[in-house]
Amino acid sequence: MAFAITQTCCNDATCVSVCPVNCIHPTPDEPDFGTTEMLYVDPDTCIDCGACADACPVDAIFPADLLTGPLQVYAGINAAFYADREPVASVDPAPNFHRWSPPTFDRAIPSDFAPPDIAVVGTGPAGMYAVEDLLLHTNARVTLIDRLPVAGGLVRYGVAPDHPATKRIGETFSRLHEHPRLKMRLGTEIGRDVSVDELAERHDAVVYAVGASSARRLGLDGEDLPGSIAATTVVAWYNGHPDVPANAVDLSAERVVLVGTGNVALDVARILTADPDDLAGTTIAPHALERLRTSKIREVVLLARRGPEDAAYTSPELLALAGRAGVPLVVDDADPRTTAAIDVGTGKAALLRDLGRETVDWTVAPGSDARRIVLRFHSAPAEIVGDTQVRGLRVTGQDGTVEIAAGQVVRAVGYRGVPVPGLPFDDDRGTIPNTAGRVDGRSGAYVVGWIKRGPSGGIGANRTCARETVATLLEDITSGALPVRARRSPVAALAARFRER
Repeated sequence: MAFAITQTCCNDATCVSVCPVNCIHPTPDEPDFGTTEMLYVDPDTCIDCGACADACPVDAIFPADLLTGPLQVYAGINAAFYADREPVASVDPAPNFHRWSPPTFDRAIPSDFAPPDIAVVGTGPAGMYAVEDLLLHTNARVTLIDRLPVAGGLVRYGVAPDHPATKRIGETFSRLHEHPRLKMRLGTEIGRDVSVDELAERHDAVVYAVGASSARRLGLDGEDLPGSIAATTVVAWYNGHPDVPANAVDLSAERVVLVGTGNVALDVARILTADPDDLAGTTIAPHALERLRTSKIREVVLLARRGPEDAAYTSPELLALAGRAGVPLVVDDADPRTTAAIDVGTGKAALLRDLGRETVDWTVAPGSDARRIVLRFHSAPAEIVGDTQVRGLRVTGQDGTVEIAAGQVVRAVGYRGVPVPGLPFDDDRGTIPNTAGRVDGRSGAYVVGWIKRGPSGGIGANRTCARETVATLLEDITSGALPVRARRSPVAALAARFRER
C-alpha cells in the first residue's frame, strides 16, 4: 500500500531527496514547487519503502491504509493531485518510476576554498536552513546569533502549541547547535549589543534571517482602542514569547472578530476556542493556559474580504479545523454569493459544503454557552467601533453596512519586517532590498527568509530561499568579489568587545 502525505507537511522537500522512485511531487526543480499547499505521493508509483516517512521532519507521512479519523481524506488528496497532472512515467514503462531530471551542478567550490567566517543572525527556520547548508556543504565557520535567550525563532514562538508535529522540526535544527564549526551567541541584539559594522568587521559575510516580527495594520478608525490587538501578539502570548506580558490578551469578551482568514487566523481561532484540558501538556505558555480556563469567549468570527474560493487559509488547515470535535465551524450565509460559491464551487469552496450555515444576528451576543467559529465572507472591515473600549466592528458587504457586536478585534492580515539598524530597508514592502539574497549596496551582507522575500510561504519554503542566498554568497567568495580574511575567532572577538563595554 502506498504512503500519503498529510496535514502537517512542511514543504521542505526532505522526503523528495530520499524517495528511490521519485514519486513525490512537486520537486524543488519543478515550476509548481512552492505554489502547492503541500507535497504529494503518487500512489501508483510508491513502492511502500517508507523512506519518506523516516526522513520527514514533521511526521506528516503515513501508510495510506493506516490513516484514520480526519487524516483518512489525505489518501484521496494525494491521488487527486496526480489525476490532473501530466504523465511523468519513465522512458522504460516497467517499472513505472517517475522520470528523473538531469543532474545539475550549480555550485563550483575550488578544492583550496579557504574556510570563511560567517555570521547568521536569527535562529528560526530561514537562518537554520542557511546554517545547515553552510555546515554540511562547505567548510565555513559559523557564528549563530539571536536577540532572544532561547533559540528557535518562528518554530518556537510562531507555531501553535497544538501542532506538536510541526514544532518537531526544531529538533532537526537543534542538532546543528552542537556542530564543531558552529558557535552560538544568544541574547545578542543587532543595534543594541553589536552593530552591523562590527559584525562585518569580524566576519567575511553576515546572513540576516531576522524574519518579519511586526503586524500589518488595517488603517481603520478605532484601531488603537483597547480591545484591538494584532494576531502576532496573540500568537506570541500563547507561545510564551518573552516580549509579550502574561496579561497581553483579554479573554473577557463573548465574541471575538478575527480580521483575516490565513493559517495564522485559523491558529488563533482554534486556540481561543480549544478545551484547555486538550492543551495541557503541550508547549502552551502556563499563563495562557491558566487564562483560557476562565475565558468567556463563546464565538470567534473569521472575517474575509473575498469569497470562500479565494480564502487565504490552506485546505489542510481548514480540514483540520472543520474536523475538530466539540467546536462547530459554521458559515454565515447572509450573502448569496457565499452560498452560490459553496454549492457549485470547487477547491476550497467545496470543502465548506458539509458545514452548517446560518444567517447570524450580529447585533446580539452569542446565544449559546457552547463555543463555535463562524466564517463570514465578502465582508470588508470599515471601522472599529467604541469609545474607551472596542464594542464592535463595522463591516461592509452586499447586505450593506453591518456592525458586528464584539468585545475584541484581532488583526490577522499579515506580518511585516522591521528595519535592521545599519542596513537599507524598503518601507513599502517591509523587506531589506536584495538581489538573490545579496543586500543592495552592502558588500558582505545577505538576507534570507521573510526579511528577504516578504512574509510568504511556510517553514519549508525557507530551504529553497536559503539555498539561493548561500549560493550567492559562495559565488561572491569564489569569484573574489568577497575576499576571505585570516582572523582570530569571531566569537572571541565579540566576547572581548562585550567585556570592554
